[in-house]
Amino acid sequence: MTDAPLKSDQGPRGTHIRSFVRRQGKITQGQRRALERLSGPWVAPFWGEPISLSDLFKNDRAVVLEIGFGMGETTATIAQRNPQLNFLGLEVYPAGVGALLQRIEAEHISNIKIIQHDAVDVVRKGLPLESLQGIHLFFPDPWPKKKHHKRRLIQPGFAHDLAQRIVKGGYLHCATDWPDYAQQMLDVLSAEPLLENRAQAGGFCERPPWRPQTKFEARGLRLGNPVADLVFVRKTEA
Repeated sequence: MTDAPLKSDQGPRGTHIRSFVRRQGKITQGQRRALERLSGPWVAPFWGEPISLSDLFKNDRAVVLEIGFGMGETTATIAQRNPQLNFLGLEVYPAGVGALLQRIEAEHISNIKIIQHDAVDVVRKGLPLESLQGIHLFFPDPWPKKKHHKRRLIQPGFAHDLAQRIVKGGYLHCATDWPDYAQQMLDVLSAEPLLENRAQAGGFCERPPWRPQTKFEARGLRLGNPVADLVFVRKTEA
């Protein structure tokens, strides 16, 4: 895993977003054992070089990228419901990787691969242009303090990088329960010339039925926390 501090992003398109911090989170013995036993077949190393997705998955199915999958609950559910697709999950924290590995083994999921590395680095250095059918970014760290907003992943430069990696007609789906981040996402993605908002009137959309509602999300909704979904597609003429 690589989770050393990164340069912050604010402005030029080539700069790097520091979207996470180094920390020692809690990890269970089961998650630790899963990392030791199951990383070989399911966790791919990343050396800063272009990735052949067909070689990684050993097939030519379309690939959906999930950035920051947390404990992997949503990733596992969507992958099981869509066996015709491959899912590449990016996560830096060992507990989350271990938890998803446990699900992969227990539920016999065969269409997921994991890279335990900084998402910005993987997208910019590892993923070819127009190589992804879709990208999921569900409930990323909102970095609520104004001085930390530059650490949010959805910034103009990285949004353009993501759009370039999606095939024409493919999609980018974001969700957040932080209202001002939702508005920032909407503003940034609406300004990206390669993308088009699928929502009517150019705003937010209802949660698509294929995105599972997490326990955390359901609890937040009961407390009155708004959840915003944004679905943008890569323009076919762009």
